[in-house]
This record gives sequence, C-alpha cells and structure tokens, in this order.
Amino acid sequence: MTMHMPGLLIADEDVLTRKRMADLFINAGYQVTVTNSAAGVLYGILKKTAQVVLLSTRFDELLATELIPILKKCNRNLTIILVASELPLTLIRKARSEGIFYHALKPNRPGDEEELRQAVKCAFEKLTHNPAGEWLQ
Repeated sequence: MTMHMPGLLIADEDVLTRKRMADLFINAGYQVTVTNSAAGVLYGILKKTAQVVLLSTRFDELLATELIPILKKCNRNLTIILVASELPLTLIRKARSEGIFYHALKPNRPGDEEELRQAVKCAFEKLTHNPAGEWLQ
C-alpha cells in the first residue's frame, strides 16, 4: 500500500513568492505543485492532486473572491488559504463568506512564514481527522 502524501497547491503570480513558499513546504514534507494561472489551479483541483490551496489575491485578471466559488464547485471539500498582504476588509469578508479556511499574510521576509506554516498544518490536520470534509456540529 502506498502512502498518499498531502497535496498542496501554491497559486501565485509572483515567481519569488511562489518559490519561497514551495521551498518552505517541500522541506516540510508536503507534495507541492505550483501554478501562476487560474487554469493551473482548476487543473490541480480537478485532477485531485491538491487538497489544500494557497491562493493569492489575483490571477489572470480574476480576483480570488471570483475564483473561490468556482473552486468550491469543483471540490466542496477543498481547503483554501488566502495569502495576501493588503486586502480591503470587504474582500476578506467576501472570501470568508465563500468558504476560505484561513487568511494569512504573505511572507515577505524570512521568519514571516510561521503563520502560513501553522495554517497549512492545521488545514491538513482537519483533513486527516475529518476526511469526508463534513463540518462537525
């Protein structure tokens, strides 16, 4: 029986941010896929290679808040962590109402990654304790 590694999709248009986050999570033992496009995000979700998505605020002129409902339609159990430095409160509220798991600040300097690392760890723990993705009331 092969051990299924946790799948993490990093979706960010900024190449340096993508590389920094990918290195961080590859070193932590996650199976990481990176993309810089909305199409890449959809592909990773439809192919079921990603259970958790780190999503930046905008892709190909689409705002994350426009993309999140589409992603949730593809896989309602998908765990989405929105990674953004400065977002208007209205966008954060909209993202939360669309069902994001967490909003983390974009890591800009070494040492900034701890919040993101903890959010990803919690997201995967939630999946392993509740693999069907039902909310426990």
